[in-house]
Amino acid sequence: MAHDGNGDYRGRGPRPSPPRSSGPNRARRVQPRFQARETPRDDGPPIPADIEAKQLAPEIRGELTTLDKSTADTVARHLIAAGLLLDEDPETALAHARAARARSGRIAAVREAVGIAAYQCGDWAQALAELRAARRMGSKSALLPLIADCERGVGRPEKAIELARSPEAAELTGDDADEMRIVAAGARSDLGQHEQAIAILSAPQLDRTRTGQTAARLFYVYAETLLALGRNEEALQWFISAAAADIEGLTDAEDRITELS
Repeated sequence: MAHDGNGDYRGRGPRPSPPRSSGPNRARRVQPRFQARETPRDDGPPIPADIEAKQLAPEIRGELTTLDKSTADTVARHLIAAGLLLDEDPETALAHARAARARSGRIAAVREAVGIAAYQCGDWAQALAELRAARRMGSKSALLPLIADCERGVGRPEKAIELARSPEAAELTGDDADEMRIVAAGARSDLGQHEQAIAILSAPQLDRTRTGQTAARLFYVYAETLLALGRNEEALQWFISAAAADIEGLTDAEDRITELS
């Protein structure tokens, strides 16, 4: 499912979220924070009555046309519920996504939804398996940065670096390319290779005038990497840039500025 960039999940089901905590000193956890029990036929949690199948984005509903109408409607409602809960209650979002998968496991959008929800829960192994499945089934979303970050999560930063060097990664543009830079730099930092991480983040050169979530995270990770190298004054300036870019308040850049000032 395409990343629409506006933070609104309604009508789409779970969509790719930016890889989280991808800077130095924030290596992925090898074990999941949460692991839900699965059953062969998972009915999932109750779906709120005000959620209707027609709220799902048309391009995703189109993937459900191979199902009978009743099943398609139930899957659509679970996907919408998963998307709405993804940030505030990722465990329940994952339960909804798994319920959708139990009814339609051969549909790329559904496998992608499970992968994204598992990623939000920190269950890197399950997220990796589901996102890979979604790609094999023809997902058109830019899932490679998430997959690479999951490789870090299961303790394979070298694999994340390999993916970042792949021809597919070279085709990424805009925010998707920046997300891959963040993950690749984080993988280098996982290996203690902070100078290489700096090189990845600074090519192309960072533009301090940018704003928005991706820019804020780029500046933040760059600042953290500088800090790991002992370049504290430079790090402070980039935390300031991160705070200025972070118009949605998604990072703790302001707190880091206070710590370093």
